[in-house]
Amino acid sequence: MATAKQLDELAECPICTDVYTDPRVLPCVHTFCLKCIRKYIEEKESKKEELVCPMCRTKFTLPGNGVGELPKNFFVNNFLQMKELSLSVETKESPCEACAGGDGDESEVQNVASVYCVECQMKLCHICERSHKAVKLTRSHKLLKTGDQISTETLLQLVPPGYCNQHEDKSIEIYCFECKSAICMMCYVELHNGHQCSDVNKVEGDFRKQMGGDVEQVTTGVEKCKGMLQNLEKEKNEFIESVAKTGSEIGEKTQQLKQLIDRHEEQLMGELSSMKQKRMKEIDSLREEIERRMVSMESYNKYVNELRQKGTACDVASAANGLHDRAEELLKFYIIERSLADVDHSDVTFSSSNYVIDDAGKTLGQLNCNVVKERELTHIIFNMPSDNNLVLL
Repeated sequence: MATAKQLDELAECPICTDVYTDPRVLPCVHTFCLKCIRKYIEEKESKKEELVCPMCRTKFTLPGNGVGELPKNFFVNNFLQMKELSLSVETKESPCEACAGGDGDESEVQNVASVYCVECQMKLCHICERSHKAVKLTRSHKLLKTGDQISTETLLQLVPPGYCNQHEDKSIEIYCFECKSAICMMCYVELHNGHQCSDVNKVEGDFRKQMGGDVEQVTTGVEKCKGMLQNLEKEKNEFIESVAKTGSEIGEKTQQLKQLIDRHEEQLMGELSSMKQKRMKEIDSLREEIERRMVSMESYNKYVNELRQKGTACDVASAANGLHDRAEELLKFYIIERSLADVDHSDVTFSSSNYVIDDAGKTLGQLNCNVVKERELTHIIFNMPSDNNLVLL
C-alpha cells in the first residue's frame, strides 16, 4: 500500500520500533510511546541520572504531575489514523465486516467488501452498502472504494481535527497569543477569557511561514556543522602526520644506538602513542557532539517539513512555538564553538639528550605536546644531538 508505506516511518516509536501507542512529545520534538518513555524515565530516576532525550541527549524536565502530563503529539496521532485508514481502504479482497463472522457457521461464504465507511470504520459489501445508504442515519456517511490508493491530501481531509489536552472531547479551535498555546472553546471560557486570541485557521499561515524560516536557519546550521567537521578532520590529519614524522625521527635516532637502547625506543613510542590516543579522544569526542547536533537538526527539519506539508491547522498551531524554540536551541553553537576553540593546535616536539644512560628520557630525550594558542600551522620539532656531541657514560 503506497500511502501506508509512506506513513510507516512517522508511525514507529524509536524505542520499541512498534507503532506508537499514546505518543508523547519531548521539548526537543522527539516523540515516544507513553509506556516507553515512562519505563525509560523510571530507569533513569532509579539510577539517579539526569533526564535526557534517548535520541539526541537533550536534557528535559518532567511536568509537575509526572510522565502522564507530557504533551500528546496530535500530529503523530493523526498520522496513525491516516495509516490505519489507508490500510483499510487500500486492502483488496477483504470480507464484509457487517455481514461476515458472528455466530454463524465458519464455512459460510463471506461477501467481499467493496467500500469502506469512514464514520463507522467498517468494510461493507455491495448489499450492506445499499442498506447503509438506505438508512437515514448513515446515508450521509463518507464511503471509499476498497482497493483504491488514497492521496495524503485526501487522508488529511478525512482525519478529524485535533482535540484539547484539557478537554479531550473538545476540538482545538483557538490560538492564545499570550499563553502561546492552541486551545478549545472551553479552555478559552475557563482560563483565557480576555487574552488576545484568534482562530487557529487564521494563524496557520503565519506559523507555517515561521516554520519555513526556522527550517532554512537550521539547514544553514547543518552546513555550519559540516564545515566544522571538515576543519576538525583537517586538524586530526595534520596531527597524525605530526605524530608520524616524530615517530620516524625517533626511529632513526634509536637505530644509531640500537645495541644500547632497543628497549628505550619501545618506551618512547609508547609515550607518543599515549599522547596520540589522548588527542584523538578529544577530537573524536567533539566530532561526535557535532554529529549529534547535525542528527538533531536533520531530524528537526524532516519532522517540521512533514508537519508543514501534512499537518492540520491544529497540528501546526499546537506545535509551532515549541518547534520555534527548538530551532533556536539547535542554532546555539557557542558551546560547541567554545569546545572547538579549546581543542587547540598541538605541537609534538622531541628534545634530545647528550647522555646515554639507563633512562630513556635522559638518553634520547623527552616527548612534549605543546599547545599553540594562535593555531599556527602544524609543525613538529625533533631536535637530535649530532654524534659528535654524544657523550657515552
